[in-house]
Amino acid sequence: MGGFLLFTILLYNGLWFDLKSGYLWNGAADQSQWEWYASVTAKAVLHLKNPLFTDLQNYPDGVNMMANASMFGLTIPLAPVTLVLGATATWAIVLTIGLAGTASAWYWVFSRHLTTNRVSAAIGGAFCGFAPPMISHACAHPNFVVLFVLPFIALKVIQIAKGQRPVRNGVVLGLLTAYQIFLGEEPLMIFALTFLVFVLAYLIPRRREFKPMLKPLGKGVGIGVVITLVLTAFPLWWQFFGPQSFHELRHGEAGNDLAAFTRFATQSVSGVPSAAADVSMNRTEENAFFGWPLIVLMVVLTIWLWRDVVARAFAITMFVMAWLSMGVQLMMVKEETGIPGPWKWLSGLPFLDSILESRLAMGCLPAVGALLAIATDRVFAAAAKQPDSDAVNGSRRLPLRLMWIGAVVAVLLPIAPTELVVKPRPSSPSFFADGTWRTYVAPGGSLVPVPLPSTGEAEPLHWQVDAGLGYPMPEGYFVGPQSKTDKRGRYGADPRPTSKIFEQVERTGQAWPISEADRTRALEDLRAWNADVLVLGPRDHADVLRSTVDLLLRKPAEFVGGVWVWDVRPLTA
Repeated sequence: MGGFLLFTILLYNGLWFDLKSGYLWNGAADQSQWEWYASVTAKAVLHLKNPLFTDLQNYPDGVNMMANASMFGLTIPLAPVTLVLGATATWAIVLTIGLAGTASAWYWVFSRHLTTNRVSAAIGGAFCGFAPPMISHACAHPNFVVLFVLPFIALKVIQIAKGQRPVRNGVVLGLLTAYQIFLGEEPLMIFALTFLVFVLAYLIPRRREFKPMLKPLGKGVGIGVVITLVLTAFPLWWQFFGPQSFHELRHGEAGNDLAAFTRFATQSVSGVPSAAADVSMNRTEENAFFGWPLIVLMVVLTIWLWRDVVARAFAITMFVMAWLSMGVQLMMVKEETGIPGPWKWLSGLPFLDSILESRLAMGCLPAVGALLAIATDRVFAAAAKQPDSDAVNGSRRLPLRLMWIGAVVAVLLPIAPTELVVKPRPSSPSFFADGTWRTYVAPGGSLVPVPLPSTGEAEPLHWQVDAGLGYPMPEGYFVGPQSKTDKRGRYGADPRPTSKIFEQVERTGQAWPISEADRTRALEDLRAWNADVLVLGPRDHADVLRSTVDLLLRKPAEFVGGVWVWDVRPLTA
């Protein structure tokens, strides 16, 4: 476990050695978004306010924090760290304990309940913690990295099914499930689906074992459900029915490409970024890059261990989850095959309709880790039974352990993670850092960045954090409803006309032909946002953006504290 922690720190060493400005480069805008979540939560804890909602983004409508990846299970306990050392320190801690903790949790479960020696458990745990999908999410999505609770949820269900202290284990199961809900609901849903496939694969050929399990399962799982609901009922109600709630979040067709399974991830030893980019959404969603050597090994292990009912159940689970992750239509190097995928018939079900289907391949990780552990255990057991030498011909026994470890290293080394790319993030302009903004924003007013924050424009979130979260701003990078009447989910707010103009100018670098209609709509937008000031910070096409706003407001900008500002209080009063 200490080795797992040390290895994780080495992966993140660029971040740990620069907690002031270090930024995980392959995560795009997600670090700024998550640090904002952690900072807003810490401020709510400090002032004893409701952490489930805030209007610091998407002002004045606000953001449902429970419906976003706020991870209250860690951001609340780590609030003192965020307040004292900053959100980047919290970000580094969460990611580090996520990878190391997940590997350690699976090692602990494997070593005590699946294998007879700890070397095999360590190999299985290392794969579960540091497999390519984990490293891909480790750049941007801590809710898909902090998975150390999931092995114990599965363990408690199995222990209950065996009749082992169903009441006590039911209580623990309820506490663990409630805690996982506050860490990440989508990983919990994917793991629950994976565990269901495993249970069916195990029990169908051993149906006689199911009936004796019903009574302890009814008691233990029933207790667990009650405890989970008691602890999470109100937050879940807030998530699905509270302000700015939404009912589903469609991603379109986002299954794994068939070719992705045999290729190597961007941040792996054998990774080629261009080859990975050909068959993935982006670098944070490389969910299936297991590499062809591991695919070959898994086929061999499946054939070899097929008679072992537990290994067979893991193998079936691995293949089923990989199949499901291919989405509603199978793709080969981004070309449609015309073959429908199984997810086509599941994607419309409640709760499953918001899962990004390529992430279902994450369910393969514990199955692959378990098969590696079981196979290693078998090889070590066979090696222990070998005689020291052959008395007839005098030959020494084969070094089975060494041969197997060499084969495992040869298979896993190409997909082993490399150091995560960290680059310095630009410092916030002094307008935000030294509090100059306070002379422009009155209570009840908002600061409007130009362009407005969005899924691809998260730097204003960083500025807001450095300004002590003292002002709200409209729109932003979050998940919320389409509109006040449409409860389908979307990323960011529905942009107003003025926001669309800024975004178009930013994207093209071309001036916008301002009309009187644009000015009229801009005034309506500024009043809807309760805007006090517009701010243009350092960025590409700043000159074109500045001239656009000058024309739109019929007033020139002032350069204050490293930014261009337009005081619009006379217009919106």
